[in-house]
Amino acid sequence: MKIHRTVYFLVILVFIISVFSCSSGSSGGEISYPLPSWNEGETKSAIIHFVEDVTNTNSANFVEIPDRIATFDNDGNLWSEQPMYFQLNFAIDRIKNLAQDHPEWTTKQPFKSVLEDDISTLLSYGHRGLLELVMASHAGISAEEFERIVRDWMSTARHPRFNQPYNKMIYQPMLELLYYLRNNDFKTFIVSGGGIEFIRVWGEEAYGIPKDQVVGSSIKTELAFVDGKHVVMRLPEMDFIDDKAGKPLGINKHIGRRPVFASGNSDGDLEMLQYTDDGEGASFKLFLHHTDSSREWAYDRDSHIGKLDKGLDEAKEKGWTVIDMKEDWKVIYPFELEKELKTSSF
Repeated sequence: MKIHRTVYFLVILVFIISVFSCSSGSSGGEISYPLPSWNEGETKSAIIHFVEDVTNTNSANFVEIPDRIATFDNDGNLWSEQPMYFQLNFAIDRIKNLAQDHPEWTTKQPFKSVLEDDISTLLSYGHRGLLELVMASHAGISAEEFERIVRDWMSTARHPRFNQPYNKMIYQPMLELLYYLRNNDFKTFIVSGGGIEFIRVWGEEAYGIPKDQVVGSSIKTELAFVDGKHVVMRLPEMDFIDDKAGKPLGINKHIGRRPVFASGNSDGDLEMLQYTDDGEGASFKLFLHHTDSSREWAYDRDSHIGKLDKGLDEAKEKGWTVIDMKEDWKVIYPFELEKELKTSSF
């Protein structure tokens, strides 16, 4: 069934009112038309069927509320990740701000490529180079100072293509999915290869996911006594990388329960979906396939960022659900919706 344009906007308004009238951790009230920004089709039907099945006390697949754990990758799954990871943009800006105190960076890679805006050379250093940037730009300060810096950056930095704040580059359909799951007593977690402290700063406001429901990569910290106060200081050394096989380990460490719903968009999320698939009882595995070069980007098997290759093959083999962004989503970003609402006449 296709929903009329005017009805769609009314449904969206009801959805927004419902979200902002409920706390992020509560199930809230029922909404009569779930996932309004999703087109009718197999993907949307599969999600709704699963949720209705596992929340039905008469179903053999019923899942008790404490076990309704849903995990979501962040980069490329809850917000965009092109033309490069947004936290990398933050690290680049931070390196440039700190460069005057580090003259050695003008000749030392990968810092040299950052200062020369040579992104292709920067990316050629792979994860090792990116981690070096993160450790240099994210460490040597307290946790509170880091939070302030991230918050200030989020308030001023803009995406190069859309000229929007990075924390506005989130996916409207995924916001609806998060709400729909929470409305059915799922507990939603971010499980990201990105920095746990970076996401915690803005994730609750953007997604309704509180700080203690974020799992991510982290650098080491230590307790220090500074200016008469005990503070957590960030050290230039990696503690944990929450990617690929690290994701199930992070889930086990921070959550302690195997997910029954897992969503990702790249081969870096494959082990998380496999881990979910291997649990007892019903589970739902969801990949987001970027297929919309007009409204967002189209990429998969050959991409240097968000590569989805093995995951596509395994999803097809095992019958997992794959979102076709171009076909399954009415809109991509909330700011698109805001523009539509402002210009539409009812």
